[in-house]
Amino acid sequence: MDFGRLGVLRWVAGGAAAVMGGSQPAAPVGSEARSSAAGTPTVADANRERFAIKKSYSIENGYPARRRSLVDDAKFETNVNKESRQEWLSHIRQSLDDDTLSEEEVLLAASTPSEETAATTGPLQVTLVISMKSGMNSLGRIIKTIESHHGLLQHVESRSSRRPDASHQVLLRLTLGSDDLRQLLRSLRQSGAVAGLEILGEGSVSAVKEPWYPSHISELDLCNHLMTKYEPDLDMEHPGFADKEYRARRHAIANIAFTYKQGEPIPRVEYTPQEVDTWRQVFTELMRCVPTGACAAYRRVMELLQRECGYSPDSIPQLEDVSRFMHRRTGFILRPVAGLLTARDFLASLAYRVFQCTQYVRHHSSPHHSPEPDCIHELLGHAPLLADPFFAEFSQELGLASLGATDEEIEKFATMYWFTVEFGLCRENGQLRAYGAGLLSSYGELEHALSDRPQLLPYEPSTTCIQPYQDQDYQDTYFVAESLTDAQEKFRRWVATSLSRPYEVWYNPHTQSIERVTSVDQVGSIVSSLQGQLIRLNSAVQKMKF
Repeated sequence: MDFGRLGVLRWVAGGAAAVMGGSQPAAPVGSEARSSAAGTPTVADANRERFAIKKSYSIENGYPARRRSLVDDAKFETNVNKESRQEWLSHIRQSLDDDTLSEEEVLLAASTPSEETAATTGPLQVTLVISMKSGMNSLGRIIKTIESHHGLLQHVESRSSRRPDASHQVLLRLTLGSDDLRQLLRSLRQSGAVAGLEILGEGSVSAVKEPWYPSHISELDLCNHLMTKYEPDLDMEHPGFADKEYRARRHAIANIAFTYKQGEPIPRVEYTPQEVDTWRQVFTELMRCVPTGACAAYRRVMELLQRECGYSPDSIPQLEDVSRFMHRRTGFILRPVAGLLTARDFLASLAYRVFQCTQYVRHHSSPHHSPEPDCIHELLGHAPLLADPFFAEFSQELGLASLGATDEEIEKFATMYWFTVEFGLCRENGQLRAYGAGLLSSYGELEHALSDRPQLLPYEPSTTCIQPYQDQDYQDTYFVAESLTDAQEKFRRWVATSLSRPYEVWYNPHTQSIERVTSVDQVGSIVSSLQGQLIRLNSAVQKMKF
């Protein structure tokens, strides 16, 4: 049997994120919002609320006051997740008055139903994979240990071990009470014959360990309320720190995002003459660089945006107009956001072909630099290529790969995003061209990237995802893909061989939901849904021959 088809328990503090402060309550993140959207809250939902970071990613809590990036957010989130996890585990151990409990035993205790619930739901159904050090001779003793803990054995399979410290692995399906299971796990770990022990399956215990992600596009409303808080009044070095009028303007525009629900039209913002002038300065300089600096896909779409969406030096495009344009071309849409989301929530949105987009404009005193993303960066840098079918596909695949990933993998995906979607370079007809939004919304860094000053490395996902980056000034290093096709194909191969997620996910565009593919029947159903399209494509090819 291929044990890999079953869900191996791995710890991830699922979807831990910073809750936006100010006037926005934390309640929508919890079980009430989940219940109204998708019925009864699950254990994974409760876990997501349990590990929600109750402080902001800001200098008041030790977050460095630098140019904000998805990479820093991912690293910060990982560290806070670890702290939150350890605090929670310690709390459960103290409540049970047993400091010797392993992490899995703590999670079992946390997910144990009440006496009233247990009376109706019955004992737990658990699947164990035990790695045995010295052959199958110890299997009999293991089965006796299970029986001594009142376990009912239902199924046994064995295979050669995939671990170097064990000769065989045995899969055991059994039924027993939660207290008995905790005692059994302790007994098995203390056994000298067991090299390793894993719990598989989709029960309540595994739900505690796996990271939450939105299973339907409507649940992006939950992601939207998990903001990293970064406001100009929190950082003395922010260009708008001393500008009370600017801070009030930012607050008013942020409220649009706080009240927005998925599927609604995006409210329009009446931009001030000062904001339009800031846009004009950046737009004019960038359009001077685009013909020789931007990739062909960007140039094609930018021409359309100027004709159809009001891109011009004298007006800032409205998100709703750009979103409708993008949706006609690639299925991507925009939704308003008040600032940077956590890396996990931002990447999850891409899986649904949704790009979280700010509406505020950077401070007028610093038109060519912003310490955090603003609508100039989003509309000039990201929107054009998200309206390109090939790049839209790449962005969605990056989002899909992030679903269910560990915190460490999210850091790698955020770094990959930084060096590709934000600061990626490619070659076209032998010439170096930019496709990264950070370059295509900053003419100074675009000129720097195309000069002979930075280090240019070939794009390889395995090295790109761990490359240190610097965020104080222009990048020292950029990665160059041979083409956008080259970047996507290499990314696909890297994900297929390096992602630890023990299942695959599938985006269903008809229901706008994510399906977890864990059975052959599901694969068959998906293939069947694609069969009609393949037949029509084959028919088209046949007709072309005549």
